[in-house]
Amino acid sequence: MFNRRRNERRADCHETSLIAQGTMIRGDLRFSGALHLDGCIEGTVQAEGEDAVFTLSEHGQVHGEIHVPHAVINGHVTGDVYISARLELAAQARIDGDLRYHTLEMAAGAQVNGRISRQTEDAQRELPSPEVLDRHVPA
Repeated sequence: MFNRRRNERRADCHETSLIAQGTMIRGDLRFSGALHLDGCIEGTVQAEGEDAVFTLSEHGQVHGEIHVPHAVINGHVTGDVYISARLELAAQARIDGDLRYHTLEMAAGAQVNGRISRQTEDAQRELPSPEVLDRHVPA
């Protein structure tokens, strides 16, 4: 009675796609929402949407670039990784390629064999117009 909406999906709720262990995909992959990879992808992994999450399990492999906002990596990546928001590297993570991230959490045992650099947001700073400045200056 109180939980009438229990079975209704919220508008901001995302489904998770699973690529099982033993599955190989050759080609680029685009996804939205969440993607959990236990298998192997030979190609670019690219997320659509600022809230997309990519999870690479300890069994998973990517041979190609990764472009996602949020990621949890515990498998093997051969290629460059670009994370626009947050990256978590678990203990069995191995990246053979360059890594660009905004926020990074790295567990003991994780490896990055390449360049690691933090990408900063290039926010343009604008000065207020002279009209706004004149209003705040005492006469």
